[in-house]
Amino acid sequence: MRRRDVLKGAAAGFGALAVGPLARVALAADAPAVERVTDRLALVTGAGGNVLVLAADDGQVVVDSGAAASSTALLAALGSLPGGGRVQRLFNTHWHPEQVGANEALGKAGAKIIAHAKTRAHLAAGYYLPAEDRYVNPLPAPALPTEVVYTHGETTAGGERIEYGYLLEAHTDGDLYVYFRGSNVVAVGGAISPERDPVLDWFGGGWLGGRVDALEQLLAMTDEKTRFVPSDGPVVGRAAVEAERDFMRTVFDRMVELVRKGDSPEDCLAAGALDGLSRKLADPLAFIYSVHKGLWAHHNTLSPDIV
Repeated sequence: MRRRDVLKGAAAGFGALAVGPLARVALAADAPAVERVTDRLALVTGAGGNVLVLAADDGQVVVDSGAAASSTALLAALGSLPGGGRVQRLFNTHWHPEQVGANEALGKAGAKIIAHAKTRAHLAAGYYLPAEDRYVNPLPAPALPTEVVYTHGETTAGGERIEYGYLLEAHTDGDLYVYFRGSNVVAVGGAISPERDPVLDWFGGGWLGGRVDALEQLLAMTDEKTRFVPSDGPVVGRAAVEAERDFMRTVFDRMVELVRKGDSPEDCLAAGALDGLSRKLADPLAFIYSVHKGLWAHHNTLSPDIV
């Protein structure tokens, strides 16, 4: 059986799944999986990054487009959902490769691509990935955002009110949230990380202060029943976002004092920057290093006598 047939067969029962705890549709081992978030929203996982889809018969609204290597499989998954892969709008929550892999295919098919202005700038000019010591080439014109956001915007699709706006330097310098207001589900990109170690792309403009502010912003604009969709990991509720906010705020307070003293990342870790916190990281030093670099980049806003 072809993978597309498997996807179509799985999606045939999509409308019959009960709303409530996430129901998972099992697909072929090498294909993305489709999860139901609400009766209108589906989550495609296994495509390099989470892809949220407002599935409607008159077309789809998609948040992020996965990694390039998974683009064919993602397009098949979108084709299996209501709307048949006819994507009206594509939002990019930021510019990392795992969020823009199918931009070109969807752009060529007529999708309007929406992103923060800085995301478009990175994608149009190319950028350097220090962790991999390589440059990412500019994307071709059809893959680039056709509408840029500076602060916030709003639209509707299939009767769903969609709000979107800037999360200042939460993960990169071009982070965007996309809030499906009627469904009370918000896609937040890399601004939260419920399972993997949080990534603060200091070279790409993200830093811990921006992360704390973004988490506060997300909590202020949502309520107790909101569900949050990250770039990686499961859909989570408010408690997970509050827990990450508390973790980040504590690390910020500790690290500001340590950086003011001139401590290195290793010194900060040895001094207890992460001690006694509920969350344990797979690579504590890598996280503290990124925090340290970001704080130094903003040293003039932390204290007049930090140097």
